[in-house]
Amino acid sequence: MRLIGLIGGLSWESSAEYYRIINELTQARLGVSVARYAYLPSLSLDFWYGIDANQFAFRTNYPTPATGRSTLPNYLVPYRQNLGYSAAAALNVPIWNWGAIHSKVKQASLRRRQAELDLSLTQRQLQADISSSYQEAQTAFAQVASLRASSDLSNESLRLALLRYKAGEATALEVVDAQTTANAARSAYDDGLVRYRVALLILRTLMGTF
Repeated sequence: MRLIGLIGGLSWESSAEYYRIINELTQARLGVSVARYAYLPSLSLDFWYGIDANQFAFRTNYPTPATGRSTLPNYLVPYRQNLGYSAAAALNVPIWNWGAIHSKVKQASLRRRQAELDLSLTQRQLQADISSSYQEAQTAFAQVASLRASSDLSNESLRLALLRYKAGEATALEVVDAQTTANAARSAYDDGLVRYRVALLILRTLMGTF
C-alpha cells in the first residue's frame, strides 16, 4: 500500500490533535535550547537616575553641608543639585552550581524525547486508522459487486419462475421460494451498499475530503 501523507490531508479533528503535538514538540526543543543557555556567561547592566536627597526637590537653595568636596568641618555650599544617577554592571560566569543547570538540561531533553515519541505514536495511529478505513472500504466495495450479481441472479430466477408458473410448469410454492430468495438477496445488497458508504464516509472524514 502506498504511503498516505498526513500534512494537509486530515480532517479538522485529526489536524488539531496532530498540530497540538507538533507545537508541544517545538516548545520542548526550544526548552532544551533555553536550558543550555544557562551554561553561557550573562552580563547585566543597571542604570538609576532620580532625586538623591532628603527632600523632594530638584535643587536645594539654602546652604547645606558639602559632600565629597571638602574635609573641613561645617563646610557649607550655597546650593546643591539633588538629581543624580548611578550605574552598575554585573558579569555572571557559571562555574559550579551543584549540577542545577545539568539537571534542567536533562529534564528538558526528556520532555523533548517524550514529545517526539508522542508525535511518532500519533502519526502511526493516524496512518493505521486511514489504512484500516481504506481496507474496509475496499472490502465493502468488492462485497457490493458480489451482492449485486447475486441479486441480479435472484431476480432472473424469479422472472423464470413466474414464466414457468404462467406456463403451468411450476407451482406457486416455487414462485414464493424464488420471491423470498430475491428479497433476501436484495436486502443483502442494500446492507452491503450501506456498509460501503459508511466505510467511504469514515475514510473521507479522516482524510479531510468530506
